[in-house]
Amino acid sequence: FGGKERKEVQQNFDIKTGETAFLFLQHFIKILKAGGRAGVVIKNTFLSNTDASSLRKHLLETCNLHSILDMPRGTFLGAGVKTVVLFFNKGEPTKNIWYYQMNPGRNMGKTNPLNDKDMAEFIELQKTKPESEKSWTVNMADVNTDTYDLSVKNPNTPEEAPLRSPEEILTEMETLDSETKGILGS
Repeated sequence: FGGKERKEVQQNFDIKTGETAFLFLQHFIKILKAGGRAGVVIKNTFLSNTDASSLRKHLLETCNLHSILDMPRGTFLGAGVKTVVLFFNKGEPTKNIWYYQMNPGRNMGKTNPLNDKDMAEFIELQKTKPESEKSWTVNMADVNTDTYDLSVKNPNTPEEAPLRSPEEILTEMETLDSETKGILGS
C-alpha cells in the first residue's frame, strides 16, 4: 500500500497507474481463471478515488464483485487507515454488490487484532446477504457509470436523536440555576 511503480513497470498493465495496490489488483484479476474467486484487501479510497475509476469499471465488467467488507479503521494498516475487502469471482459482470460494515465495538490494531469472533456475523450473513443496520445491497443500475464510485454509504444506519434547540438548552440551564440557588439558599 502506498508504493509507486516506475513507468517501465506500468507498461506491463492495461490500466496505467503508479499505485502498487491498483497494479496488484489488476494482476489478481488477470491471473484468475474464469470462475476463480478472490478476496483482496485494499485501502477504501479505491472505492471512490478518481484515479481508480477505470480499474473499478474493469473489475465490475469482468468480475462479479459480489461483496465488499468495510473494515474498521486500523485493522490492516495501522491507526487511521481504512480498508475494505473486495470479494469477487472472475468471468461474469457485477449485477449487485452486498456491503457489510464491520463494527467489533473496539479499536483495532497490532495489539488488538481482528479475530474469528469479529468475522462470525459477516460470514453468517454473507450466505443470504440480507439488509440490516450493518449491511445493504447496491444494484449496478444505481452506480454512476461516469465515475463507478462504490463508496461505502450505509443507507440503513439508524438516525441519531436530533439535537436539542438552543431555547430548550437555555430553559434547562435556567431551571437548573434556580434549583441550585434553592439548594444553596442564596
